[in-house]
Amino acid sequence: MVLTASPDTRPAVTVERVETFTVALPTLRDFAVAGGGVTARGRPAIRVLVKVTASDGSTGWGEATPIPSWTYETTESIVSTLTHYLAPAATGLPLWDLDGLVLACDRTIRRGWSTGMPLARAALDVAWHDALARSRGVSLGELWGRRRHDTVDLCWIATGDDAGALAESVAEGHAHGYRHFKIKTGLVPGQDEAGEVARAAAVREAAPDARLIVDANQAGTQDSALRLARLLAPLDIAALEQPLPANDIEGLRRLRDLSPVPIAVDESLRHPTDLASFVRRGAIGIAVAKVQRCAGLTLALRQCQLAEDCGVALMGSGLTESDIGLAASLHLFAAYDLIAPADLNGRQFLQSPYATGSVIQVRAGVAEVPSGPGLGIGIDEGIVRELAC
Repeated sequence: MVLTASPDTRPAVTVERVETFTVALPTLRDFAVAGGGVTARGRPAIRVLVKVTASDGSTGWGEATPIPSWTYETTESIVSTLTHYLAPAATGLPLWDLDGLVLACDRTIRRGWSTGMPLARAALDVAWHDALARSRGVSLGELWGRRRHDTVDLCWIATGDDAGALAESVAEGHAHGYRHFKIKTGLVPGQDEAGEVARAAAVREAAPDARLIVDANQAGTQDSALRLARLLAPLDIAALEQPLPANDIEGLRRLRDLSPVPIAVDESLRHPTDLASFVRRGAIGIAVAKVQRCAGLTLALRQCQLAEDCGVALMGSGLTESDIGLAASLHLFAAYDLIAPADLNGRQFLQSPYATGSVIQVRAGVAEVPSGPGLGIGIDEGIVRELAC
């Protein structure tokens, strides 16, 4: 007697609808990178949210953070890309087919030097992951079969132009329980490397035992970055992050060879093939994992695994997201081993009024990875619609 499995007659779960919301979030503090402002206190921070609805009623949420001072995508281009290109390409696909979503997005928005419109794609990909995991009643870590950590250490962004302001910012971080810090360079027009090092020294003096990261956000040249690295060396810097333009692979290779401070690469790594190019050229020792820069969790997971397999250390960062982006990053970082506290600074600079029910707990600078279905957080759609602009 031959036993055969009965066919599964259940209809396949597909994506029925993709909705986009542009929301204005309350800001708490000013924040800038070398390219310009990110948030301004009293001025709403604009984020683009995506809601995916599946045929079984499951829903998921994702987030895009338009920061033209960091990359080329604007609010308008993100909304247009999602509404007119990515949503039509994704609708009707099986909810389980994460790889199919990547391929559909690749066909719809072709890559140039690297991935096309990664922030827009990230919002859709994260919402898709959220809906898929909720459909199955599991967390993202359970969906992937990969969760090494239940908590993620975070760092506080030290802000201010002079030593006094930076010391106050560090004191505020300490008051919130943070032990580790990150400082941005290239914020003060005309400031030379000695001035940048003086700012970093002020943070080090105020936090002598902290892990300290210096982030240049592409603001240097090969010569200035090397001078900066040599001056920073006595301050025991965990990493100098992205000191050169994203496409300067040879410059970053040379800097990695000559710098007394570890060099981390962020903006250069939008696709796993970008990381492969750096590895082949011996141009990278530390890769920064970032969900939105990698067009979502699917490609970010691939990139992190490639880094681990190639012996490249991992750091973690975000784009000043609300709690939706924070949750996605925590799940990603919990799946790997980071060598430094993660820069997930959204809560330092803005509020997430629509995050309800199960919310992410951050205590003493340590974030708990959500354990509920999907992203593991609650979203009040009524509040999302109230904030829509």
